[in-house]
Amino acid sequence: MDIFTNLGHTLLAYLKDALYIVPVVFISLTFHECAHGYAAYKLGDPTAKEAGRLTLNPLKHIDPLGLLMMIIIHFGWAKPVPVNPLYFKEPKKGMMVTAAAGPVSNLILAVASSFFAVFFNYAYNYSYFNEILSNVLLVAAIFFYYMTIINLGLAVFNLIPVYPLDGSRILGFFMPDKFNDFIRRYGQYFYIAFFVLIITTDFISRAVGTVQGTLFEGLTIVWNVPARFLARLLFS
Repeated sequence: MDIFTNLGHTLLAYLKDALYIVPVVFISLTFHECAHGYAAYKLGDPTAKEAGRLTLNPLKHIDPLGLLMMIIIHFGWAKPVPVNPLYFKEPKKGMMVTAAAGPVSNLILAVASSFFAVFFNYAYNYSYFNEILSNVLLVAAIFFYYMTIINLGLAVFNLIPVYPLDGSRILGFFMPDKFNDFIRRYGQYFYIAFFVLIITTDFISRAVGTVQGTLFEGLTIVWNVPARFLARLLFS
């Protein structure tokens, strides 16, 4: 009976986490892919716009399997935004800017969300006199915590220079054409090896997690004073 009770508690905790993670992943991946498409569009490539991908409608961007993997193992993907570098005046530069737009969008979301995570955490601590308000503020604090940590993870992970992650296209801008031709020809094999490494070891997740945690701590330090001041002003 104890085994089933513990299992029930574990599943309940997992479902509670999923209630936060699912909407956060929808928002984060949608902004990431839309940023790719918008950057390409501004550089002269209408492909994403013509495909209906310059939208914040998550249904246009979310890949069901990628979403499921993101929830289960915190590694997933969305539908890649179509980009045609032939439209760019400088194809290598255009691809680099377009690729960088995705992680940058996640960093922007993380920075903004981290303020609210710290703010609502302090607000929750100051709102003990009102149980309903306190519960609402706690939910908000947890939501923005997940929003911050997941977006930091997406930004850091996608900057890894392994094809087809964004980092490989950013690196490609600084590398000779022969290197890029080699990656285009054999990059899929490197990606398969990289995926196997993720599944079979915790090396990548630990490395990403270390950078992710360091950035999160830095953001909370940056926002600590203004968020605490505002929370005390509004709720104490």
